[in-house]
Amino acid sequence: MKIADKQDAARRHIVEAARPLIGARGFSNVGISQILEVAQIPKGSFYHYFESKEAFGEELLRQYVSDYLANMDHLFMEPEGSGAERLFAYCRFWWDTHVDGKVGDKCLIVKLGAEISDLSEPMRQVLEAGTEAAIERITILMLRGQKDGSIRSNAEARTLAAAVYQGWLGATLMVKITRSSHPFDTAWVATQRVLDHT
Repeated sequence: MKIADKQDAARRHIVEAARPLIGARGFSNVGISQILEVAQIPKGSFYHYFESKEAFGEELLRQYVSDYLANMDHLFMEPEGSGAERLFAYCRFWWDTHVDGKVGDKCLIVKLGAEISDLSEPMRQVLEAGTEAAIERITILMLRGQKDGSIRSNAEARTLAAAVYQGWLGATLMVKITRSSHPFDTAWVATQRVLDHT
């Protein structure tokens, strides 16, 4: 394995090891020493892999967004099922990965969005690009559903996509606040109404 490949693998290992910790505590509340501890990397070696904690945060979010979009692509590219069925499969995936204390699967966009948007412009830009890419994918699914008749709303597809995505982001925040999955019940019903899908 080339040195660059080894470094990339080490960087990914550090990020993946630290993701649950940051998902639980936030970005500012986790120090470099804690990151190294969970990654089981010798102290002092952090700056061998990252220029700064902010650079680590950018990589953390880039990897999170990349993994998230890959999951979306897997769900959306299934040949079977209508546009609406694929969309609700995505909503079910979202629901299932954000309840029952699944710390490692927590939405880092919800967890870190407000915190890092005021803290780091480069990290904010990663989140902005990631959320836009997610909405673009949902827009394609909306167009598919409108074409096959499973989504009856004739509203502009991107507007529908943004409404659904932002609704589930908000519901995820409310799940954190209420420590209950009931906000997802509301998001599910709201999604049906947005799509005029009964």
